[in-house]
Amino acid sequence: MLLLFVWGCSSESEPEKGNDDPKPTASEQVTGPGKKEPKELAADKDAHIVIIGSEIEGMYLARAAKDEGLNVLVLDPREHPGGQVIQGQMLFLDEPTDDAQKTLTQGRVKQLFDRFKKGEIRTLEQFTAYYNDLIDGIPIESGIEITDVKKENDEATGRTKISELTYKTAGGETKTVAANYFVENTDFTALTHLLSDKRIPGVETIFNQSEPDYMASSIMMKFKGVDWDKFHKEVNKLSQAERDEKYGSTTNVTNTFTWGFGNVGGSYTATRDDIFLRGLNILNQLNGETLINALLIYDVVPTDAARVAEAVELGKKETDLVLEHLRKELPGWENAEVNGYPEYLYIRDFDRYETDYVLTGTDVMGAEMFWDNVSIGGYPLDNQGTKTSVWGISLGNPDKYGMPLRSFILKDYANVIVAGKNVGASAAAYGSARIQPNTSLAGEVIGIILGQIEGEKQLTQLDEADMKELHAYLKKQYNIVVSGVKGKNKIADYTEEERAQLNSGKKVEKK
Repeated sequence: MLLLFVWGCSSESEPEKGNDDPKPTASEQVTGPGKKEPKELAADKDAHIVIIGSEIEGMYLARAAKDEGLNVLVLDPREHPGGQVIQGQMLFLDEPTDDAQKTLTQGRVKQLFDRFKKGEIRTLEQFTAYYNDLIDGIPIESGIEITDVKKENDEATGRTKISELTYKTAGGETKTVAANYFVENTDFTALTHLLSDKRIPGVETIFNQSEPDYMASSIMMKFKGVDWDKFHKEVNKLSQAERDEKYGSTTNVTNTFTWGFGNVGGSYTATRDDIFLRGLNILNQLNGETLINALLIYDVVPTDAARVAEAVELGKKETDLVLEHLRKELPGWENAEVNGYPEYLYIRDFDRYETDYVLTGTDVMGAEMFWDNVSIGGYPLDNQGTKTSVWGISLGNPDKYGMPLRSFILKDYANVIVAGKNVGASAAAYGSARIQPNTSLAGEVIGIILGQIEGEKQLTQLDEADMKELHAYLKKQYNIVVSGVKGKNKIADYTEEERAQLNSGKKVEKK
């Protein structure tokens, strides 16, 4: 059994502060015992954890590990930190909920969602302030390029481990770092593509493509001068049937979001066949500002910098044309204007490499829970389209399901963790597993675990007894519950053939 260092404090969370109270920073928003004294670093190590990339999901791991006393270093191949949230401005947060519409968010990411729903964090400036607080005190070196990875056998586990990583800085200097763990936290597998050739089959298996393919990327469209009150009232004065007929199936407008509007997207003719306007997911950023996640760009491979740059420019030009369409189609949008452009894309999907356990579609829909859960996930199996299947497909809507630690450990490696959209999930399961809060919680939990087991065991050596003890610590000290949770099995009546069909990425139609 592990020796866990339990710090005395109440397991009760602080009461939610009112909107007029000073807001704690993200690095202060800890529901557990708070920041701990730094743990001893071995003389031959530069850090306990080196994280490659600065996507927000991995930054929750970094923050938690740092607060647990570990030394964390972030090496980011991008020129600026923040990834899809800050550089891509993907500020439309999808919230996982269960069948009772109860949120599944926990930990620090729940605090983000709570403030998001209150309207405290909606704009890029507000998200940037949150992100900067989250990474406070964690060194980030931007613009690096990995040039070499030194591997050796780990005698304790019989697996391969990274002993050193060499990189070139933005200024051209060559540096080498050694660490206990290395984390893949980019959207283009900057580290893991150098380590593994065991690619998990992707969305091409769902849409019957012969070559590897990926869900469309998006460029976020930003507008100002929108009369949201008029928009909300005019759309909602129609019955649901009238809304669906005019705007598209399941169209709805709340004070915060919209969904539906497939007819508005479908009636727009893009300038190129690799651009498509789907249904409109619109965020009310308040004060007449809005953000739309709807403009898809196909055939974007994030390792191709020239194609990414081209797609960004194409998206900017298309945004200007979409504006004219929205002015004609949506009430309250008559005086809307473009409110700037992001400099990067929202990359949904790229290569993922095999982990110790690969989450399946039947795991997700069957509400499978694991002895080594590090997150409780939810969200439809939403597979966005490709150039040949522009509308994409939803394979089902789970209640809730577990995400095991093993799905975040690169197969055959002792000290390589994958974060965020690099999660080990099949194409079918990935449609749900990929959303930010699911893997952000996993990142935070893994960071806490790393702090607790430092000097005792390695991640790959943890057994059921260890995880039971760690789960109890998470619940007591952080109010994070990832064990003892039960969900509704949505596929209890599926035949073996139907289960195989779901796992292959095909929709199962039950009579």
